[in-house]
Amino acid sequence: MALKRAHVYITGRVQGVFYRGWVSENAHRLGLRGWGRNRFDGSVEAVFEGSGEVVGQMMKLCHDGPPHAHVDTVLDDYSEPVEGLASFEVKSTS
Repeated sequence: MALKRAHVYITGRVQGVFYRGWVSENAHRLGLRGWGRNRFDGSVEAVFEGSGEVVGQMMKLCHDGPPHAHVDTVLDDYSEPVEGLASFEVKSTS
């Protein structure tokens, strides 16, 4: 199975609506590795590593987010190499 890495930035109303926690819950449910964090500019940043199919599934979910979120954009960068992260974690705001 070929692993894929997506580094994403999600903008819109994505802070104060449990978006970061929702990302973590879904990443764990799908068996993805990586991390998620809020950013001082009001966006959410995340890295997902896993099979290409599952990373793609998570990316589709990010366009909707949790019920009270309003996602404007999901910018993704698939060019970064897979690091082989061990789990999914929530990081401090950056």
